[in-house]
Amino acid sequence: MHANWKTWAHVTKLDPDKHLPPGVVEEIVTSGTDALMLSGTLNVTRENLRELLDLVSAYGLPLVVEPASPDCAIFDGAIDHLFVPSVMNTNDVRWIVGKHYAWLRHASSVNWELVVPEAYIVLNPNSAVGRVTGADCTLTKEDVAAFVEVADRYFGFPIVYIEYSGTYGDPGIVQAAAEAIEDATLYYGGGIRSAEQAAEMGRIADTIVVGNAVYEEGIDVLRATVRAVQ
Repeated sequence: MHANWKTWAHVTKLDPDKHLPPGVVEEIVTSGTDALMLSGTLNVTRENLRELLDLVSAYGLPLVVEPASPDCAIFDGAIDHLFVPSVMNTNDVRWIVGKHYAWLRHASSVNWELVVPEAYIVLNPNSAVGRVTGADCTLTKEDVAAFVEVADRYFGFPIVYIEYSGTYGDPGIVQAAAEAIEDATLYYGGGIRSAEQAAEMGRIADTIVVGNAVYEEGIDVLRATVRAVQ
């Protein structure tokens, strides 16, 4: 039985390109966070992904891999889900369907029970993910609401992910996304570095994702963000 991602309030995102001392890993997995997402945009390889997976898989916390590229789409026994992003607000079709086609064209086997498609709306133009995917980050509330509806009602994505990647987003825009959504689970990620920010976005989105704070603020801040939403 795989972990039910629809019930998670708090997910901690770990980057295979960043180093964590083993003691810190133990503190992260016992912080109360609902799941770990292994994900990054730059310099993520099969090797460093596997290394991080080996580091965290012994603790029994639900594990998600979010592949940055087709070669990182792994179905290791340790993972509960593979969250596969499609960027809604890019003009580069590779990030909507091209990489996915390439992945399935060359995949030897895919465990579809583990795959959860994510509709990403990327809103920080200075982020690595914004630059790499060529996302149009100049969207109004109305634009974001329309993209959310396209993802949710038209394409039927199970997750809509508002991604501010490294910077704290506009709660009004996240609110517009929440109001436009019908069936999908709304994820918010980006710049959460305090209990107050976690609580604010946690009231609007179904699930918050905390990443940079782990590396930049430390474990006490991570624990505070967990307490704020649970």
